[in-house]
Amino acid sequence: MGRSTILLLLSLLSLLVLLSLPSQISASSSSHNTLIHCLVNHSEPSHPITSAIFTPSNASFSSTLQAYIRNLRFNNSYTRKPYLILTALHVSHVQAAVICAQNHNLLMKIRSGGHDYEGVSYRAQLPFFILDMFNLRSIQVDIDTETASVHTGAILGEFYYSIARKSKTHGFPAGACPTVGAGGHISGGGYGNMMRKYGLSVDHVIDAQIVDVHGRLLDRKSMGEDLFWAIRGGGGASFGVVVSYKLKLVRVPEVVTVFQVARTLEQNATDILHKWEHVAPSIDNDLFIRVIIDVVNGTKNGTKTVRVIFISMFLGDSKRLLSIMNDRFPELSLKQSDCIETSWIKSVLFWKNIDITEPVEILLDRTPQSLCYMKWKSDYVEQPISREGLEGIWKKMIELKDTILYFNPYGGRMDEIPSTATPFPHRAGNLWKVQYQANWNEAGKEVADHYIEQTRKLHQYMTPFVSKNPRGAFFNYKDLDLGINHNGKNSYREGSVYGVEYFKGNFDRLVRIKTHVDPSNFFRNEQSIPTLPPSGEGYRPPNY
Repeated sequence: MGRSTILLLLSLLSLLVLLSLPSQISASSSSHNTLIHCLVNHSEPSHPITSAIFTPSNASFSSTLQAYIRNLRFNNSYTRKPYLILTALHVSHVQAAVICAQNHNLLMKIRSGGHDYEGVSYRAQLPFFILDMFNLRSIQVDIDTETASVHTGAILGEFYYSIARKSKTHGFPAGACPTVGAGGHISGGGYGNMMRKYGLSVDHVIDAQIVDVHGRLLDRKSMGEDLFWAIRGGGGASFGVVVSYKLKLVRVPEVVTVFQVARTLEQNATDILHKWEHVAPSIDNDLFIRVIIDVVNGTKNGTKTVRVIFISMFLGDSKRLLSIMNDRFPELSLKQSDCIETSWIKSVLFWKNIDITEPVEILLDRTPQSLCYMKWKSDYVEQPISREGLEGIWKKMIELKDTILYFNPYGGRMDEIPSTATPFPHRAGNLWKVQYQANWNEAGKEVADHYIEQTRKLHQYMTPFVSKNPRGAFFNYKDLDLGINHNGKNSYREGSVYGVEYFKGNFDRLVRIKTHVDPSNFFRNEQSIPTLPPSGEGYRPPNY
């Protein structure tokens, strides 16, 4: 079959898809109507694109959209739906999407794992379509060079499983949630329970492939060091479509140790946590002790108390762990019976509350164990909180009832890497990162407003205890409370509001790179990096 015949058949297929569009969509804009035709014309005959296109009239449209919505707040009838989903099967489909979206002035959202807390990768106030990367998920692990190439549609669980199949003594410092997509996680920073030993995911990126605004597929050499710097923590979706990352693996022992120990206020939790504040960021770099704080029933009927859960990852056996804990953190009274020795890959199950006797193939399941409605926020702590401060926080949490705090300790390798090495700026000087969570299972705006307000109130209460000027936030914990960019004439001013909180002094450099590689601001969303304003307009944020 000749190329001209193939192109004719593809054009006919695209026409059939167009005719299947609902009338209200197909009549909305002539540019929308021609998008599919453009995609077909710009795809390679050897990699047909029509099977990757889903419109609302397609029986699989809703399931394809919902498959990667991880926050139920945005899985409802009144959230605007895309008029098309392109589930790219080949890099040429990504290139076609970029070219055609620009040709027809259409907003494109890029989605990998769908764990974006605010859903900006799959929703918008304006008409849009989704470029979904979940089919681009190949993983190649080379133990001889201790490297791996990972497509951005792969989930972390698939990546971890691929490493473990090749080696018992290699791993990668990334998130504890196996269903998170590699694309958003790595491009926004990527942290996990080995960060005190090895830093962030972005600290181990050695190459990447990205489709730029011109539709070109670039690697590190051809994109240049500035753009390569930007997509290692500045969020890839502001600069292009990251297709894959080449990563340097890290060494892990064959035996690691995990534990989870809970203490309530009646069990001296305040004093134990106060000691944790001073110990966790400076203890042995092989040891990471996360704290989860929630409100539970007290010992007396009708009363509430605060529970502090200490959950740990230790790169070594339990004997050495107990020696360190007895020396540095005896207040927790950790016992041998609390410790579980296991492999690194099994520790991934433990951290996700999966029984470690389960086969590790469970990490290949791309569907989370459960979904909920949620609102999450973040902060950074630079000075220990006094006992009185902690007691005030407990009182506030009991008053609010429905909020949870996560404290993730820094120190170790995080203190050694300069804040300008990647766009992620929250390095030395931070003792721990705070994550605020409100999770619920009931639908409805009134219920959502209640939980969202609970999270905002706790976040406001914590103001005296967290970083200032600017107050920091973690870009991967997307929070639209910090500001929304409407991507109009005030784009730079609006972007600076949240940009300085996420990136501090690195924001300026990100803006300059964005202006150079995407001057028309094609790659944009509600919290993307803006371009520089015309000379004399807007303002430049101070250098911190």
